[in-house]
Amino acid sequence: MTFTPFEAAAVLVVIAAILGYMNYIWFRMPHTIGLTVMGAVASILMIALDAAVPGLAVGEAVRSFLKGIEFDEVLLEAMLSFLLFAGALHINLDVLMTRRWAVLAMACFGVVISTFVIGFGFLFLTTMLGLDVPLVWCLVFGALISPTDPVAVLGILKSARVPPELEAKIGGESLFNDGVGVVVFSICVAAAVGGGDFSTIHALELFVVEAFGGALLGLIAGWIGFKTMKAIDEHNLEVLISLAVVMGGYALALRLHVAGPIAMAVAGLLIGNYGTRFAMSDRTREHLTSFWSLVDEILNSVLFLLIGMEIAAIVLDADYLIAGIISIPLMLVARLLAVGTPFVLLRRFTPFTRGALPVLVWGGLRGGISIALALSLPDGAMKDLLLTATYVVVIFSVVVQGATMGMAARTFVGEVRDDEPLEAQPHP
Repeated sequence: MTFTPFEAAAVLVVIAAILGYMNYIWFRMPHTIGLTVMGAVASILMIALDAAVPGLAVGEAVRSFLKGIEFDEVLLEAMLSFLLFAGALHINLDVLMTRRWAVLAMACFGVVISTFVIGFGFLFLTTMLGLDVPLVWCLVFGALISPTDPVAVLGILKSARVPPELEAKIGGESLFNDGVGVVVFSICVAAAVGGGDFSTIHALELFVVEAFGGALLGLIAGWIGFKTMKAIDEHNLEVLISLAVVMGGYALALRLHVAGPIAMAVAGLLIGNYGTRFAMSDRTREHLTSFWSLVDEILNSVLFLLIGMEIAAIVLDADYLIAGIISIPLMLVARLLAVGTPFVLLRRFTPFTRGALPVLVWGGLRGGISIALALSLPDGAMKDLLLTATYVVVIFSVVVQGATMGMAARTFVGEVRDDEPLEAQPHP
């Protein structure tokens, strides 16, 4: 059975609503984590049912549905622009700027360091398992699993209640390092596919054009939106303008081959800080933030449900699963080096919250972006291996790291914000 885009969206929203309701009533897990776990369990049960009663073909129907959705295109070319803009609206730019060098170092150099650490580590691990994986494909895995996912990070930060300075650092890094990660991933894939036709000079040119081009485009789009909103006072129209900045800016980024995620992060920071402060009335500010909070919640629900359901798309090979499991400590070690290096080098020049390093390491969640990048790889054995390993790491990151993020903040930082509850409380 084939689904139209509207039907596919309707199915996902209905499933997300049902599972969200079940989680709220019975399981009480944090919303996004609950949807991921329940989506994965539901997919596993349907696959098991399919194996027990082959005539039902339930598992094949799930795979066909997920394949028809094309998760990588839906996330990278549609949902991501809205999610990044909505997340950037709530980042305090003043606090972020006081830690700009640390954020820049972690977002740029940290991703590169992590890519090489994971790449060479994955080469060693797969060789031990008897899997023949060329170094360049190991670096592809390092590139796609290195960037922290801003959607996952910002979603978890809402309930973790870390101090504002640390929240700005973790959130700011996640907003930019996914854009850097996508660029590094593109370079590694081009090297893997193109072989000798790819050069280091070309890689550097691609990085500069995409990263800085994306930042410039985001600045221009955000400035146009800011000036337009400042000239009027009509809340519905100003919400529409913000929507135009996101959709028009991201579409243009795709056409110009610059980093759309970086563009949306910059535009969201500009409008969320200067736009809400100097270009909007109180009524407009309330409407705009409410609108984007609603968009963020709906898309987050669908995204984390899809992450769980994508278990039906991976190849359940024992060696591939083992490779994914042993990649978890490798990912954490790479994360420690990626954030620890800037931490050590910059601690004399920029302030760091007490206990920040362990929280930065544990708070580097991987999510839908890594899965989307793995799904975008050319079909073949390398894709099957890297997708399976990526999925295992992402599930651990979202479920285990995400669920314990608040505990890590309280343990190492010793203080949390008291402006919102750690989790939703049941109605009386």
